[in-house]
Amino acid sequence: MTELQHMLQQLGQPEYVHVLLNPLPVYGMALGMVALAVAWISCSRAAQLVALLIVALAGASAWPVVEFGERGYDPVYAMSNRDAQQWLDVHATRASRCAPVFYAVAVLAVATVVVPWKFPKANNVLLALTFAAALVALGLGGWIGHAGGQVRHSEFREGPPPGPVPPWTRGD
Repeated sequence: MTELQHMLQQLGQPEYVHVLLNPLPVYGMALGMVALAVAWISCSRAAQLVALLIVALAGASAWPVVEFGERGYDPVYAMSNRDAQQWLDVHATRASRCAPVFYAVAVLAVATVVVPWKFPKANNVLLALTFAAALVALGLGGWIGHAGGQVRHSEFREGPPPGPVPPWTRGD
């Protein structure tokens, strides 16, 4: 089997797809925020629209990341030791609780594109709200990713995960 065939075969594994997609919400949000700041400072509506599109796509990309993460939970849990399983539970809990923030940022970014056509004076307020919401989502994405990194990278662990994990997240 060639490397390309092997890679294409792995695309059928949800945990593999999750690993490929998981940077999108965080890196996309960070890039969108940089673009939004530059566009806002330059007062270029065209650049603002591009930046808002990037922010909206980054927020919406959380959906497939969460979906493939949920599908890949059982195989990763089965191959993990006890510490990694605990971190996986923390990662899954954080992702499921925080995903709506990413979706809200996507909706807010789209609203920031549409609403100023009818109410132009709302543009700066909406840009500020979108930027602030994206900053919150970026922080949450880092927090989720920190727990996810602990699952497969024991060299980064400094002990068990913080706090108890609710039983409904363990897949029992």
